Amino acid sequence: MRRYILPLLATLTLGVGLAQDPITIGSKIDTEGSVLSQIIRLLLEHDGIQVEDRSGFGTTSVVRAALLAGEIDLYPEYTGTALTFFPEAELPEDVSTDAALLYQTVRELDAGNGVVWLGRSPANNTWSIAVPATLAAEHGLVTIADLADYVNAGEEFMLAASQEFVDRADALPAFERTYGFEVTDAQLVILAGGNTTQTATAAARGTDGVNAAMAYGTDGALSALGLVPLTDPAGAVAIYQPAPIVRAEVAEQYPKLGDILNPVFAVLDEATLSQLNGRVAVDGENPATVAADFLSSYGFLD
Repeated sequence: MRRYILPLLATLTLGVGLAQDPITIGSKIDTEGSVLSQIIRLLLEHDGIQVEDRSGFGTTSVVRAALLAGEIDLYPEYTGTALTFFPEAELPEDVSTDAALLYQTVRELDAGNGVVWLGRSPANNTWSIAVPATLAAEHGLVTIADLADYVNAGEEFMLAASQEFVDRADALPAFERTYGFEVTDAQLVILAGGNTTQTATAAARGTDGVNAAMAYGTDGALSALGLVPLTDPAGAVAIYQPAPIVRAEVAEQYPKLGDILNPVFAVLDEATLSQLNGRVAVDGENPATVAADFLSSYGFLD
């Protein structure tokens, strides 16, 4: 009988491995979040991992709370956003504008919450404000500093943005503090969620007098809609590089997650993400289709 014990144990162990729980994937309510979550889903399924797809789960605070509560297991987050999770932490000087230091810092801090950061994208999807190219040309608007002068001169200004962009200390308030201007409530049109396609479209069409839009560094819709993002020469806002973050217990259960996802995120530079986002935001394609085309073209689904 003894010679059968080891094969039996091996069979039982294999059975446990096959019975792993599905990974529940979430994302924020925006175009890029949908694209990234579909990339993650397709990669995991291609590797034989069962996935529960809960893309478009909510705003940053909602998705973050869901991860910590175990309602979801993994979602794409941004390094700059993660700084806001640790308001009491003693941070290195200039951490928000040093990509490598920022990633390492939030990675170490979040480990204390039982959260693992996988490999990051080189793209910087930072906050921005975009205006119609015609307005920029007429008033010489190139930087947020130029916009501050424009607003302070009492020129017509109406900004379409999400409530999160208006409220978060590292978003619009950071621009206002750094460049010395103030956007009043009367100059704001608040749109639900964080979809910059909606804010950009409002600015392009002049909806309700809107002539400026909350935008991101990898927005694919801006050029198609005739908008230009204003630069941030003073570095008012942090670097925002996307990376999958996962609950530590799930990372332990699936130790290959980094091997599966890291090589793909490494090739998602700003030009690539802008192109993928544009196919969804401008051309109306399904994020899952766009994600599949990208992965296939790079050979990640072979």
